[in-house]
Amino acid sequence: MEIVLALAIGTLAGSGIYLLLRPRTFQVIMGLSLLGYAVNLFIFGMGRLQTGAPPVIDAVRGGDPALYADPVPQALVLTAIVIGFATTALFLVVLLASRGLSGTDHVDGRESEKP
Repeated sequence: MEIVLALAIGTLAGSGIYLLLRPRTFQVIMGLSLLGYAVNLFIFGMGRLQTGAPPVIDAVRGGDPALYADPVPQALVLTAIVIGFATTALFLVVLLASRGLSGTDHVDGRESEKP
């Protein structure tokens, strides 16, 4: 399962970087989203997933951290997802405004000249 997760993170990150280098703004926004998803999966994977373990310290089990799930990675990923949706919506509004003002959706604001 670790290889599948590593391949998924690598594929998302590689696709995101490829789309970031494209000349159109919508592709740049999609690249940022894919890169954000790759980072979220990386943080979640580094958080050591445990099933059936409580995230709160119980007096009966003692203070051994191996018995408990770490709630911080899940909280970070959940917060990052919400912030990612908000910034994507903001980028889309800016994209539409820029397209309306300039008439093109290229990152630099002008169509590329073909030789």
